[in-house]
Amino acid sequence: MGLMTSFKANKAHRLQQNGKIQEAISLYEECFSEGLNEARYVLSYAVLIIRDGQYQKAKDFLVKHQKAPGMTGDYRQRLIVDYAVCCFRLGEVDKGIAKMEELQRKGVSGAIYQTLGYLYVEKYDLANKPDFAAAAAEAEAAVTETAPETEPAAAEEDAGSAAPALTPEEQWQAGAQKALEYNQAAVEYDDEDPICLDNLAQTWYRVMGDKEQAKPWFEKALAVKDNQIDTLYFLSRYDLENGDRAAALEKLEKAAEGRFSPLNYCTRDNILAEIAALKGEA
Repeated sequence: MGLMTSFKANKAHRLQQNGKIQEAISLYEECFSEGLNEARYVLSYAVLIIRDGQYQKAKDFLVKHQKAPGMTGDYRQRLIVDYAVCCFRLGEVDKGIAKMEELQRKGVSGAIYQTLGYLYVEKYDLANKPDFAAAAAEAEAAVTETAPETEPAAAEEDAGSAAPALTPEEQWQAGAQKALEYNQAAVEYDDEDPICLDNLAQTWYRVMGDKEQAKPWFEKALAVKDNQIDTLYFLSRYDLENGDRAAALEKLEKAAEGRFSPLNYCTRDNILAEIAALKGEA
């Protein structure tokens, strides 16, 4: 890599800091094609294309450059966090969780608690909960139709003395409890981290289905950071349930002005559409 490439990489970073995103992306890509391979630039560029929604491209890029010079310590942690975010957005939440759990075994940090805590919420959101009763009925019907006859004595021998395995529904419930306990631990780690507070609130709201328990945590998150997008969105749900459309609209308009990330529950388009509907413009 030549001196001119280093000069252009610094220029790309300045463009990024000044909000000239597409210009920065183009210049970074030119630099990488010329052999740029420094950890800080790898991560700076990756963040840009992740925020641009190019998750597969970012994931592949991070894998390719994971051994870049200087990719240790905090830089290494950031790379894995960004990789896990890409996995989540590509529909591979289990892979993202596995990488974050592997990272946490080496030590905890606020970024790990924030990211892994949110991925647990996404995985165990009640909206994603399978219909276990229907699945069990289908499986039983399939076994009845295809399984050969078995002598009763043989069946007893096969059962053995091992503890019964958890059913899929029991596994789900254990996962939901794990999500709750993890996000409670995150708040104990830092009770003034607005993201961890919001993650705990969302766990109660989306995973446990307990809106009453969730609300105080949303309010605590808002007290720490009054423009946090998801916190404002969920608190607006309570306003709407209470018939206070004006309060809900105020929160949503404030949320729409925020800086959205791949770990936001809401998108700006979702919020703008709801604002329009509340104003009667949709």
